[in-house]
Amino acid sequence: MEERNNYLYYFISFYALSYMVNAVYGTFMPVYLDHIGYGQTAIGTLLALGPFIAMIAQPVWGIAGDRAKAKNIILQILLLGSAISIIMYPLSESFYYLVFIMAMYTFFQTSIGPLIDAITLEYIEKTHWKFGLIRMAGTIGFAVMSVVAGAIAKRYIGAIFVLCFAVIILNFIISFFLPKVKGYQFNAPKVPIWELFKNRELVLLMIFNLIIQTTLGFYYAFFPIYFRSMGGDNALLGWAMFISAMSEIPFLLFADKILNKIGVYYTLLGSGIVAAVRWLILHFVTNPYVVLPLQALHGLIFIVLSIALATYINREVPKALRASGQTMNGLIGMGLSRIIGSMLGGALSDMVGIRQVFLYSSLLAFATVAAFGFIFAKSGRHSRA
Repeated sequence: MEERNNYLYYFISFYALSYMVNAVYGTFMPVYLDHIGYGQTAIGTLLALGPFIAMIAQPVWGIAGDRAKAKNIILQILLLGSAISIIMYPLSESFYYLVFIMAMYTFFQTSIGPLIDAITLEYIEKTHWKFGLIRMAGTIGFAVMSVVAGAIAKRYIGAIFVLCFAVIILNFIISFFLPKVKGYQFNAPKVPIWELFKNRELVLLMIFNLIIQTTLGFYYAFFPIYFRSMGGDNALLGWAMFISAMSEIPFLLFADKILNKIGVYYTLLGSGIVAAVRWLILHFVTNPYVVLPLQALHGLIFIVLSIALATYINREVPKALRASGQTMNGLIGMGLSRIIGSMLGGALSDMVGIRQVFLYSSLLAFATVAAFGFIFAKSGRHSRA
């Protein structure tokens, strides 16, 4: 029992540190690119190229996790690769160098989240622990680091890479203390990843997730620049991200009850409605201090999409494909959607402005909720999900 309690502390620490990295890189990388002189189309292209590589990497690492003697080995490889690549960022500001290094970093980094989710969800099946409470450590880590990184970036934006490197190395050390979770295809018949697509409900949910996450992809790429254009500095941006992260806590506390009560379908639809409303309000707001309370709506979008899909996959996908299922979901939610949101959003922003693209994002989210609400009702299967 004491050993299991120790594992709980290691899981909590890992999630906190992992999302600290996301807070620094995701929030301040667009600011760094803007700082060194790149335009919005170039920024959108650079931010999209990493996820494009991730679309190749996610299935590779998912299959590797399912077939490894222990998924933890693959996790450690990903962490080490991420640490090496992040510290190489400041070596050059050349566009082509940044293309290379962003692709390298994303190749390793984007599969860490889905893989640790797979490890955690499989291990806690033998315990009374709630995934939402463990994942909440990531939210708190993200929130705290947003403020810290904001203060640091206000003084010197280049320090974000050293900060990320130090946190990743700490997580690399912690990864050796996590419980071993085997790959269910190790020394067993190999199950192709395409078997996932025989689950039509899963495909439907992933398509919905893709569209809403695309609007989020635009937000992640251009909100920091948009916020600064209103007059907010990096420190205030850190507080904006702090609020958005802390707003996830209420859902994380009651995620299991919510998903069991209303199901994945309705939970996702509710998240889509909140996204549509949020982008619409962002279109009209011009004061950075008014944006701050609006950030609280974030807690009903990204985390809801992530937890709902991760839970569905852990419940409905065979054990032999769970790591692949989680990384495939990551590919769609963190890969393809980010490519579309960054590249298309960047091009549209140069043509009509970031403010107008938030309006387009709102209209897309409203249309998606209406269309999938009809599909979910028509299918008659939403009660099971």
